[in-house]
Formats: sequence, C-alpha cells, structure tokens
Amino acid sequence: MEFTCLSEGKGFYFPPCYILDICGFRVLFDCPMDLSSLTMFLPVSTDSFTMCNGEITSRSCQKSMDLESNVYKRQKIDKPLDESSLIRSEPRYKIIKNLLLWNVSFIDVVLISSPMGILGLPFLTRNKEFSAKVYATEAAARIGHLMMEDLVTMHKEFRQVYGPEGSGSRQWMKWEELELLPSELKEIALGKDGTELAGWMPLYSAADVKDCIQKIQTLKYAEEAFYNGTLIIKAFASGLEIGTCNWSIICPKGSIAYLSSSVFSSATAMCFDYNSLQRSDVILYTDFTPCNGSNISNDGDNGSATADPNQSIDNVNWEAIADDYQEMEKLDFICSCSMDSVKAGGSVLIPVGRVGIILQLLERIALCLESQNLKVPIYIVSSVAEEMMAFTNVIPEWLSKQRQDRLYSGQPLFNHVELLNDKRIQLFPAIHSLKLLTNWQEPCIVFCPHWSLRLGPVVHLLQRWCRDENSILVMEEGVDASLALLPFSPMKMKVLQCSFLSGIQSQFSRPLLKTLQPRHVLFPEKLRQHIDPSKNLFSSSYYSEGETLNVPNLKENSELDIAVDLASRLQYTTLKQGNINIARLKGELAIEQGKYRLLPGTEQGVSSQIRPVVHLGRINLDALLTELRKIALNITVEETTSADGSYKASLVHVLEPNKATIEITKAQTLISTADKNLASQISEAISSILDCF
Repeated sequence: MEFTCLSEGKGFYFPPCYILDICGFRVLFDCPMDLSSLTMFLPVSTDSFTMCNGEITSRSCQKSMDLESNVYKRQKIDKPLDESSLIRSEPRYKIIKNLLLWNVSFIDVVLISSPMGILGLPFLTRNKEFSAKVYATEAAARIGHLMMEDLVTMHKEFRQVYGPEGSGSRQWMKWEELELLPSELKEIALGKDGTELAGWMPLYSAADVKDCIQKIQTLKYAEEAFYNGTLIIKAFASGLEIGTCNWSIICPKGSIAYLSSSVFSSATAMCFDYNSLQRSDVILYTDFTPCNGSNISNDGDNGSATADPNQSIDNVNWEAIADDYQEMEKLDFICSCSMDSVKAGGSVLIPVGRVGIILQLLERIALCLESQNLKVPIYIVSSVAEEMMAFTNVIPEWLSKQRQDRLYSGQPLFNHVELLNDKRIQLFPAIHSLKLLTNWQEPCIVFCPHWSLRLGPVVHLLQRWCRDENSILVMEEGVDASLALLPFSPMKMKVLQCSFLSGIQSQFSRPLLKTLQPRHVLFPEKLRQHIDPSKNLFSSSYYSEGETLNVPNLKENSELDIAVDLASRLQYTTLKQGNINIARLKGELAIEQGKYRLLPGTEQGVSSQIRPVVHLGRINLDALLTELRKIALNITVEETTSADGSYKASLVHVLEPNKATIEITKAQTLISTADKNLASQISEAISSILDCF
C-alpha cells in the first residue's frame, strides 16, 4: 500500500486531501476547495461602483479599469496593505495543486468525509476522463450540494460586473502583475513555495454541480458498500458536523481506518463512533488539530477539554471528555453580545459557516429575544435557505441522540420549524428580494453567506453596517480577519471572532489510540513532537505534504474461503518434513466482499490419479548419495563456485556403469547422460527423497 498526502488543509473549511493505493485501486479522500483564498479579491456590491462619464470607478478612486478588457492599471509602490492592493477581477477558485498532477482516469474511488470535502469535486467530475466511484453520507452529499449551488448563485454577481470569463479576468495571473502584489497576497496566489498558481480555476457551473451529484452514491450510517468485490467501505460518524464521517476500508490485505477530524460529542451531530474503528490494521490519522496553537488550551477558557496528566490511559472516562466538548458557553457568549448590540440599536451579522452551529445559534438567539421581550426580526438570506432548513429537519440518522429523542417524542428535530411558523424567523432567497425589502426593519439579526466576506449578501450588509459601532459581526476563525475586513475599513462595527472545536485535542490522542488498538498508525509529520513512541503499543510512521509513504502490510495471514463441495474432494498427502498436509485442487479464484474465494471449476470430476505427479522440496545431498549407492553406482562429488561467488553448485559424477553428471543448485537439479536407462534410475532415486502428490 502507498499513501500520498496531497494537502494538509487548513482546518474545518479546508480539510486535508489524500490518495491511498491499496489492492491496485487508488482511493481519493476528499476533494476540498480553499475558499479562504478569496480574501485576495475585492468584493462587489450595489454601492461599490458608480457609473461616471462612461467609466466605472470605485468609491475609493484608487484604481481605474478599462471597460473593454477589464484590465486595471497598477503601480508598484511600497506601502501598507490596503483596499487598493486587492485584486479587482472576477475571482478564480483555488483547488489542490498536487491533485492536478494526477491523471483523474487513474482514480478509482473517492470518499467524501464532510460537506466541505465535496466543494472541489465538480472540478474532477466535469473531466470526461473521470470514472471513479464516489461515496458520501446522505447528509454530507445533500448539504454539500446546497453549498455548491449557493456558491454558483453568489458568483453570478461578479459576472454581472465583469462580464463573461475572458482575458481581462486573468490579467492578474500574469507574472508581471503577480510581481506587483504585496507579499501577503503573493503568498496566497503562489503559495509559500511559489508553485500554486496552477491551482486557480474558474468556478464550475450549475450543470457541473448537478452532474457531480448524480455521480455520488450516498451511504447510510455503517452501510456496507462493495467496490469491485475487493474493498468493503463503511462510513461512521465523526461527531464534527452533521453528516461528517470517518471511513473503514476492509480488503484482503487488511483493514484500514481513515480517522478524520473528530469530536467526541456534539449537540447536533451524531457522536464520534470510535468503537467501530477498533482493531484496524492501519489507522490513517489525518487530524491536524494539535498543530494549531489556537485550539490548545491549558485552562479550558476556549471551551476545549483538559486532561489530568496523572490520569491513567487505561481508565479514561470518555463520557466526561464528551461533556467537556460541549460548546454551549461560546454560544451563550455570542447570544449575550448579540442582545447587547440590538438593545443599543445595532444589528447582528452572522455569516453562515457550520450548519450545526448556525442551527444552535438560531434556537438560542430566538430564546434570548423571547426571554428579554425584544421584538427583533431574524432574517436568513440565502438562495438555498429554504431547502437547508427543510433538509435539516428530516435527517435524524446523522443527528445526536438528544435530537433523535425529539423525533421519537413527536417533536421537530430543531426549533426553527416552530420559529418559521411563528414568523420569528424569515427566509429570503436574495438580499434584493422584494419581499425582504418590504419587510426590512432594523435593528435585526441576519444569517447569510459567505464566511469569506467576499461574495453573497454578507458583502452588502457589511458595507451598510461597517460604520455602525453598535452593530456586531460574528466570525469564525478560518480566514485572516484583518485581510477579510480590509475592504470595509475603517471598521467601527464590533467584530467577535471565535473558534469552535475542529478535532481531537492532543491530550486525548494517545488515550483514543490506546482504545482503538491499531497495529500501525500514520501520523502527520507535524504531530511528531506531540507523539511519544515509547508509550505506544503500535508501530508508527510519519507523512508530509507532497510525499508518498509505503504502508506496511500488517495482516499476519491471508484468508482463503474454499467452497464446501470443492473442499470435500481434496485428497491430502502428508509431507515427509513437518506435520503438513497438502492437496492438489483446481478451481476458480475470485474476490468477493473483500475476501479471496476459491470456487469449483468446470473440470472437477478429473481423478487425481491421471494427473502428472508433482515433486517438491530441496535435494539433501547426503540422502541422494545414499540412494545412488544403493543402485550400485560408482560416484564422486565436486563442489563448484563461480568467479564472483554468486553461483554455487554440487556436481555428482557417475563413473560406472556409464558416464553421467548430476548438477544440484538451489534452483534446479540437472541430469546429463547419454544412457536413458541410467537417467531413469537417477531420476527415481531423486524422486524417492522428495515429497510428491
């Protein structure tokens, strides 16, 4: 098996990407897109541009644009990064440049672990040579589908300003233009090693998204999928978000667990099912959470659990850890700040990110407004808002036990159903919707895309409220806040940036692996300093981005299932050396459900007596000499070695009754003589000291 890390990712919104070569099949884990890179582009909005004397000018009047070619003129001046530094062009979207090095026709299977891991998939599926089988959970496929549709809809606004994709939209990709970029933007465009420019692609279309979704086979929880009869693929909940999963792959060479970023317990998503990954031969550990310093806390102030250093890993209280992983204090703090804002006459803007977090915030903010008797409207503005709200209320399989219990008791899975019926939450497809404009009132609380702050309704609302010191913007860590907010500076609006749990904390990695009991674990190289190999009961190796690593085959014995009617015909022979029975058989070798199976062939009635006798074993020189002397042969023995020492042989010379030579090597035994009877006698002597059947 070979394992290649294509990208280490950047957390929840840009998960890692890998390729595993197993049993001759190439399996791609996730196909994400780096949407945080959109921050290098200048957003557009209804009031960003005005028409003056036939020319488009920005409100900052710091750039000019040629209407025909959409090419802006730039001058290289040493100054701090500001709004004028951002690229004014229809954005391209950054995918994994290492993935572009692979021929997509060589990819056999794609496994999607989260909705964020599906966003780059249309770039592959629109390639005519792509023929891989794609698997994803029902929830991840549906949520990812809605996110891609919303992204395509929001991108249309750029097309309305810049026109169809043309040479002008790629002007910034010319090397002379890239050289003029500030270092911060140049690193986003080219990457730290300067090789990522090829990863920028024009966004896919709605037709590409539809075609992509049609290629996905959705799986229920723990449902078995058989690929080519060789791989058994199953998805188990990771607890990170609704529909996110870890993968189990079973094949004739062993079992592999793909351990993605996981959370032990969630208020919305099904809990991390680590028990189903126990005793795997190999674990692909892909969680980079311990590498992110912002996710590590010694005092638990950021909501992360802490571990007792004196606690024995044999007595870990996983339930206690799960309780510590709840994010309620953070949500309560966001609600408290939101209430303070609306009381002061300001509005609250919450870019849509994680579906589970947004659903919890909707419930808690509505509850806070009701408890404080505040008549403040809650708007959800998105082209897929209605579908998303409806879908999240019909997916009990991938929800937490608390949510499933609500279903069994006859209640809606989420409170937003009741809030929508009472008009306390209002859904609108677009910021310019006539219904929204006629019902608009401030202060208000708005949930809308996009968390990059570069496209969608959030751009319009930020430009409206960025000068209001009473309003508040709630951001999740995932983008550079200073760069994301650059087009809206000077920013008087309060910004609340918070982080939510995105994986397994370092203090719980070793207890978890102790529970899983793998044979071998592949860790990211960045985790080496967090892993003490002397305390592990398993072997380990480390991988880096862009490198291919050989995965050891740790399965001790290969299993072969033989059909009963075929096994009943076997005639065993006991070998002379060792208590081993051996039998000849003829059948058809097949692979079914991840196991080798030997099925009866079409000629099973042939008797073993008419088959040619087969001899096996090594020649024991002393035993052979004894047998040759028994038949009255006059012999001498000679040992010979080649000049370089690579070839050794024993030569037995027969002097009487006729001349013959027997050359014995590890690979073969050769009899040379002109006497057929003598050759036959020597052959029988050799056969007598070998096993035959």
